[in-house]
Amino acid sequence: MAFHIVLVEPEIPANTGNISRTCAATGAWLHLVRPLGFNTDDKTLKRAGLDYWHAVHIEYHDSFQEVKDKYKSGRFFFATTKAQQLYTEFTFQDGDFFVFGKETKGLPPEILAEHPEHLIKLPMTKDVRSLNLSNSAAIVLFEALRQTGFEGLD
Repeated sequence: MAFHIVLVEPEIPANTGNISRTCAATGAWLHLVRPLGFNTDDKTLKRAGLDYWHAVHIEYHDSFQEVKDKYKSGRFFFATTKAQQLYTEFTFQDGDFFVFGKETKGLPPEILAEHPEHLIKLPMTKDVRSLNLSNSAAIVLFEALRQTGFEGLD
């Protein structure tokens, strides 16, 4: 099994490329939910992912509902600045899905409303709206990996 990073309508190719590299380095799967704010042959996307694209298990989906339908037994956690609980207050397990929204707007309100018990946030000052998407994904993923003993990683 593996952890899963789900990007719902990502807009910035460099962020997605950086996240793909993190997935390659950790064995996490990457799920991209259309529409994407870039072409998958974008040079910025490719540069950020370096030559690790062959090591990334990547799936494309036409909607978030498609992800949920395909992975019915999955546990989904939703990163949002609107959450009440910190990501460190949850116990993660291999196979969990971490869902992130687009850089400019985050996750759609209807997704957040459907899953109030699985909303997670990263602590930060009130001086900024949010952390960078690729940094946020890495922080949450590495907490999940830490909790599960970094299994399979050196």
